[in-house]
Amino acid sequence: MLRSLIAFLILGLALTAAGGARASGPCHADTGDWNEQGLANAASFYTLEWAPFGAAEWGWETYLPLIQQEIGTDCGPGTPIFATRLAAFQQTYGLPPTGVFDAATFQVFRGVWQERRPFVMARLRQECPEPPPINQLGYLVASEEHADRLTRLLRRDVLDAYRRLAAAARTEVPEAAADPELLQIFSGFRDPEADAARCAQDRNCDGLRRAVCSPHRTGTAVDLYVGQFQGMGVDSTAVASRQHMSRTATYRWLVANAGRFGFVPYVFEPWHWEYVKPWDDTFAP
Repeated sequence: MLRSLIAFLILGLALTAAGGARASGPCHADTGDWNEQGLANAASFYTLEWAPFGAAEWGWETYLPLIQQEIGTDCGPGTPIFATRLAAFQQTYGLPPTGVFDAATFQVFRGVWQERRPFVMARLRQECPEPPPINQLGYLVASEEHADRLTRLLRRDVLDAYRRLAAAARTEVPEAAADPELLQIFSGFRDPEADAARCAQDRNCDGLRRAVCSPHRTGTAVDLYVGQFQGMGVDSTAVASRQHMSRTATYRWLVANAGRFGFVPYVFEPWHWEYVKPWDDTFAP
């Protein structure tokens, strides 16, 4: 009886994600034979059991905004249009163009996103970038700092870009306009020695949450408040916490618009963004 109830609920969720098997509209136009793939994606969206970053997760909702941005569609994961765009991405990167989301496809997405972070590319070359000279750092004002942690400093050009980004978000996103806490910074430039000592003390130098060589040493990385799951910290890496953040209008705006101001995301942490404009003028606002 319980199994039947669970199966019924999963089917209901799948059809909701798919927009209904007989739905109409732009996300269902010219669908060809992609309805079956859409239903498969709708089901795995909630039920996929996997460990993309080592810990077990159920479903892939946390990563949907970045995936939609990458494949160029706002259509839901259960729609045929999403499946066709996903298949095109798979084909571009040498995967079987099934149109069905799976762990192998996600790893390709992850690689694409990581390659856009100059800091990650430097680390692959076994380089640890030096921190900027102190005269290249600027102070945040009180309204830009989150109460949980006072961060104080960013590289001056990054601070200017952040201020343009925050101003645009407060104009374009009602949620951000109504809540001054959103988009406040709770971590910017971090002294390399102090940061390495702290992650060693806390035993979280695992390369996901913290690293001995952190992008925050460059003064180009910012941790932005994009919401907080009840009872969890502003940078909790728990699945429920990250999923909650990925649902916010502010985070979704960042995914779609942060590149205008020179920032790229770190997929594992919805709050973490890195400034890349000096290396890639594609992101000029």
